[in-house]
Amino acid sequence: MRHRSVADLMTPEAVAVQRGTSFKEIARLLDEYGITAVPVVDEDERPVGVVSEADLLRRRSAEGQGPATAEGLMSSPAIVARQEWSAVEAARVMEKQRIKRLPVVDAPGRLIGVLSRSDLLQLFLRRDRAIQEEILEDVVTRTMGLPPSAVTVDVADGSVTLSGTLERRSLVPILVRLCETVDGVVNVDERLAYERDDTVAVTT
Repeated sequence: MRHRSVADLMTPEAVAVQRGTSFKEIARLLDEYGITAVPVVDEDERPVGVVSEADLLRRRSAEGQGPATAEGLMSSPAIVARQEWSAVEAARVMEKQRIKRLPVVDAPGRLIGVLSRSDLLQLFLRRDRAIQEEILEDVVTRTMGLPPSAVTVDVADGSVTLSGTLERRSLVPILVRLCETVDGVVNVDERLAYERDDTVAVTT
């Protein structure tokens, strides 16, 4: 069961600027590419900061002399995502930091792409039938080792309902957790029965 990583979802060949890029050039790039922020990279293509539309507007309304460059405008240090991160990890960082775009870096820390909120939304546009098949084939049969007939999987708009009877009660939370990690799953409604409660200590 392979879950999509940041590298699978990101937009490669990200638009980036150097520390010395001017205010006007950054504004032009944001407008031309229809983006709200751009990474600032050093001479080794490693992100050192990010300039957003908000940064440009703050500079425009602030008093100050001298030409504005990316180095003076950027928010630093850059908040980045690693290419091996899962989509969930990236989404958590975006939510915590309240940002819409994350520069993606490789192992040496070089910029290889940008991940946006719209990229993450692709996961939740996955067809219900594909989600159902993955849960039955990969989760229920291959990972859990259960017969497909043991569990009925219904999926509607990414919401999964599990029904049926498992051999042991301890398998129920494991199955639910595995289903929650499947790409495109919004939530899991568990309506499972069990033949034996193995979570209660046996007393003699």
